[in-house]
Amino acid sequence: MGVTDPAGPVMDRDEVDRALARLGAEHEAIETSLLALQDHAGRRLLEGAELTGTTRERWTAAEASITLLWAYFDAYTDALRAAREIRSRRRWSSREDLVELTELLRGESVTVAGSATATANAPTLLSAAGRLSERFSLAALVERMNELYATSLDMVVTADAVWSALPARIDLLAAELQRTRKLAHSVGVRPGEHPAGDDLERITRTLTRLREEVVSDPLAFWVPTPGSSAPGGGRPDTAVYDREARALEEVRREIEAVLTVRQDAEARLIKLRDVLSRADRTLAEARTARVEVLAKIAATEVPVVSGPPTALQEQLATAAEYRRGGQWHRLSPLLESLEQKAEDELLRARESLTAVTAPLAVRAELRGRLDAYKAKVARHGLAEDPFLVERYDAARRMLWSAPCDLRVAEQAVLRYQQSVAEALGAPRVPRQSGPEDRRGE
Repeated sequence: MGVTDPAGPVMDRDEVDRALARLGAEHEAIETSLLALQDHAGRRLLEGAELTGTTRERWTAAEASITLLWAYFDAYTDALRAAREIRSRRRWSSREDLVELTELLRGESVTVAGSATATANAPTLLSAAGRLSERFSLAALVERMNELYATSLDMVVTADAVWSALPARIDLLAAELQRTRKLAHSVGVRPGEHPAGDDLERITRTLTRLREEVVSDPLAFWVPTPGSSAPGGGRPDTAVYDREARALEEVRREIEAVLTVRQDAEARLIKLRDVLSRADRTLAEARTARVEVLAKIAATEVPVVSGPPTALQEQLATAAEYRRGGQWHRLSPLLESLEQKAEDELLRARESLTAVTAPLAVRAELRGRLDAYKAKVARHGLAEDPFLVERYDAARRMLWSAPCDLRVAEQAVLRYQQSVAEALGAPRVPRQSGPEDRRGE
């Protein structure tokens, strides 16, 4: 839409012709803009929508502005037609015609009558409150129409932009939400029974309310671009939508994790049973070894071996029941907890077996050392040495008797080592505080 030149002295014929040509072009541009506004999809949607809040207030004002725009345009059209009629009276306009044309084209010669309703709903449109008509020059009238058109178009474009962007995205997210809800129900994730089920209900309520608010008050979801004067300068506010989309994605990942549990549940339960069975066998072996140690090793403190934990077996039975009942949301955290506890139990059983069989390991080490020194003596041709034979037999009786006193047996093995070292001419073996293998030359 154009801007008319300001008023000046009496126009000559050429100035009049140029002004009429310019005003004619402006008239066509204004008419095209108004018709485009009239046919705008956003305006048609606004006319048929049940609006609330900010959008309702601004649309009431915009409707009044559009009504006044057409009234202004009609007055502009009449003034342009009148000017053209005066100019067409004569090929060479008289002085009186030029004065009249100058007044019509540059003076405040256009009177616009507006309805009381339009004036009340469009504040600042008329300079004086309560006035139902106003006089304009053609230039001022074009400027006023430009202002009204810009504000009306901005409102229409903004509402249309929000309606074009948000409801469709909300509908797509709602469809994804429904698919996730069905998937959640299939694995037993329901409101009141699982946090993810409660989240789905909350997201559903939020999206329903968000769509209703977007449809009825789109301008409430618009973020203007700072400093922009173009109609529709800004973007839809998607903060709420984005937050719920992220929440739904988190729920979907949790549901997929539960689905994975459903697929792997049997294999994980079998593995759990195997780990707990190995732990039980290890504990049984430790208990048997403890009896053996108490019978064969004297003066030794042997730790007590506890029985298998019944709590883990009970939880394992509960997990199997969850699997049979399809309660995958309950099975998932229980399996994770059981897997860690089962590994801990197997480690505890192995440590218990190691602690219980430690005296037997010491005895075995002493036996091995004694036989190694006997073989060394034989290699040096001293197998029949009476003193060495006596020392060997004494140590062997202690190590192969039951119960075996490890401290006394260790001293006997050490004496045999020392005797062998003396017989072979090697340095004397020092006394030791514990069993130690002194093999070699």
